[in-house]
Amino acid sequence: MNFLVIEGNIGSGKTTLSEMISRDYNAQLVCENFTDNPFLEKFYTNPKSFAFTLEMSFMAERYSQLTNELQNRDLFKDFAVADYYFMKSLIFASVTLTDEEYKLYRKFFDIIYARLPRPDLYIYLHKDSSNLKKLIEKRGRKYEQNIEENYLDNITNAYFNYFRQQSEFPVIIIDTNNVDFVERKKDYLKLCEIVFQNSYDSGITRVIL
Repeated sequence: MNFLVIEGNIGSGKTTLSEMISRDYNAQLVCENFTDNPFLEKFYTNPKSFAFTLEMSFMAERYSQLTNELQNRDLFKDFAVADYYFMKSLIFASVTLTDEEYKLYRKFFDIIYARLPRPDLYIYLHKDSSNLKKLIEKRGRKYEQNIEENYLDNITNAYFNYFRQQSEFPVIIIDTNNVDFVERKKDYLKLCEIVFQNSYDSGITRVIL
């Protein structure tokens, strides 16, 4: 495996798991840099006015980072693990943009996406929106505190719709509603066992731990 993606909805633990795998399996870590985005807080305050600007800025930043990181691999690392994939741009845009904005956005996206490598394995960490909301509140980012469960539901549904349509790489959806891979080592080891199994079936695999 050369390129592993760990994804999930907001607050699912994708970055934490990516960091742990990077540490324990000698992987090059690629984490999305969203804190410096000047439009993020503005979007949460006024979504309609800033959605298109936010999604375009994220798409540009994600393309730049993934291209740089994956083309300039650390030769002392065994593989790369990222806490997002470029398709995240399209998934969120399908929820936040109007139909007209999305059509325009999709044209730019398709041109850029054709140039990027596909992951060898895509892991999606699934949690119910009520659990995501609790985790979001716990980590305490001010601009996230007004996120509604309905918005999280829409993001989850957009991910699942995408999974049903794509066939370019294997996807494993792991239900982590009853999992704490930070505090319970056995949960972490179970996740790693799934990630590093010897073969991956094409299409979608669903796992409940």
